[in-house]
Parts: sequence; structure tokens; C-alpha cells
Amino acid sequence: MHGMREIIEEAESLPVEERVIVVDSLLRTLNPPDAEIDKEWVKIATRRLAELRSGSAKPIPGDEVFARLRERFEK
Repeated sequence: MHGMREIIEEAESLPVEERVIVVDSLLRTLNPPDAEIDKEWVKIATRRLAELRSGSAKPIPGDEVFARLRERFEK
């Protein structure tokens, strides 16, 4: 049986795509997917996309969002 350190070292030596799979698998053991929650997120994402496409909502560039956050929390 491998110890934790050996497992981490072995995982670190994997190609990035395989590390992503390992990380995703581990995270799913901590927070298993919930089909009902996923359905709700799809509804929200679909609604938001429709709002963007119709022009009823305007996107804010990421740089601007982060600048606003820095300004707000650096005070």
C-alpha cells in the first residue's frame, strides 16, 4: 500500500490531462454530483445565455470585474 506522499508524487508525475482526471475523481468523493442541482444550473445558464444574446444583460469584462473587487476589498 502506498503512503500519501508516494501517491501525491506519483500523481504529480502524470501528464496534465491525467492529473485533471485524478483531481476530478477525488473532488467527486468529497462533493458528489447531484442531478437535481445540475438541472437547476443548466436552467440558470440557459437563461443567462438568452439574456446575453438578446441584449437584456450586458457582459462585464473580467479585468473590470477584478478591478472592482480589488477596489472594494482593499479599503
